[in-house]
Amino acid sequence: MKTILLAPDSFKGSLTAHEAAEAMERGVLAIRPDAHIIRHPVSDGGEGLVRVLSQAMGGTIRHIDVHGPLPGQKVKARWALSTDGSTAVLEMAEAAGLSLMPVDRRDPKITTTYGVGELLRAALESGASSIILGIGGSGTNDGGAGLAEALGAKLLDERGHPLQHGGVALQQLSSIDMSGMDGRLKNVSLTVACDVRNTLCGEEGASAVYGPQKGATPEDVQLLDSALHRYGECLRTVLNVDVFAIPGGGAAGGLGAGLVAFCGARLKTGIDVVLDATRFDEHLRSADLVITGEGRIDDQVRFGKALAGVIGRSRRAGIPVAAVVGALQGERNSFVNSDFLVDLETLIDGSTTSHYAMRHAAELLTAKTGVLLRRILRPHHSP
Repeated sequence: MKTILLAPDSFKGSLTAHEAAEAMERGVLAIRPDAHIIRHPVSDGGEGLVRVLSQAMGGTIRHIDVHGPLPGQKVKARWALSTDGSTAVLEMAEAAGLSLMPVDRRDPKITTTYGVGELLRAALESGASSIILGIGGSGTNDGGAGLAEALGAKLLDERGHPLQHGGVALQQLSSIDMSGMDGRLKNVSLTVACDVRNTLCGEEGASAVYGPQKGATPEDVQLLDSALHRYGECLRTVLNVDVFAIPGGGAAGGLGAGLVAFCGARLKTGIDVVLDATRFDEHLRSADLVITGEGRIDDQVRFGKALAGVIGRSRRAGIPVAAVVGALQGERNSFVNSDFLVDLETLIDGSTTSHYAMRHAAELLTAKTGVLLRRILRPHHSP
């Protein structure tokens, strides 16, 4: 066993994915100093996507002042450009995230994705031919209308006046003027990291499912859903795109639908976006063992999205995969078997409290990785 690929997600509240991979590497080398290590930290494509992909691609982090989600708000948003300038990585949460708003000011009736459009425009101006956009952590419900306006579209009421920003203003939408839309969008590949399958409207739509998390009252939810329905009808008429049927169209307050309709984007699960962009399958081909990990797993939810992606691809490639996790809820035997993991270790056990594990996560992860590897390398290993 010469090459070991280390592909942990973050241990939330304790270690970033990169810190976890470094701790695991120390544990491996303590047992097998001659091992060839491939560090490949992963993310499910939510917040933190820019950092994970910029480090994987050797890119640089850039900053730009954009409009925030609230009226009159300006924020400094981060995005990344790969070393060769071909790929830009963006996060909508940097410009329109829920975390950018005080709890008492959250109101999806008026929040906008305009700043996300400004981020996308900066990526176009960089000359990148490929753009990856993560849309987790949204604080908006405007269907991407603000983004479209920042890119040159005009959303007009029946008198031909521009709409106000925000989701509820879409109730007044009468027409869309695409004559000023940024033509560079036709020459780029736009991939959207999207981990929900909700459609734009209805009981499982953007407003009903996610609106309350963003400050919407039951009355607001009805208004916003009605507004998105009018918006969707207009998109279908003007752009000939049925946004109501798009799985993931309701992601990020309908931004998923708007990105498909206005920008020709492709929606993909976040972990697949990350693993593809970081050439995980290529690295996997040279690995003899994969060790992954995250903060917590249980036998109901099983693994987080990132671990599920790593394990699935590793097993399909015929590469054994093991895991070190912070805590396990449920039966170990439901994870360790021929179809999933060859072995499993936890930071929290009978002698270690969660409080101690959170404070000493790096050293525990190093030690437990060593324990795991020693057991795997034991002749006739049986978990």
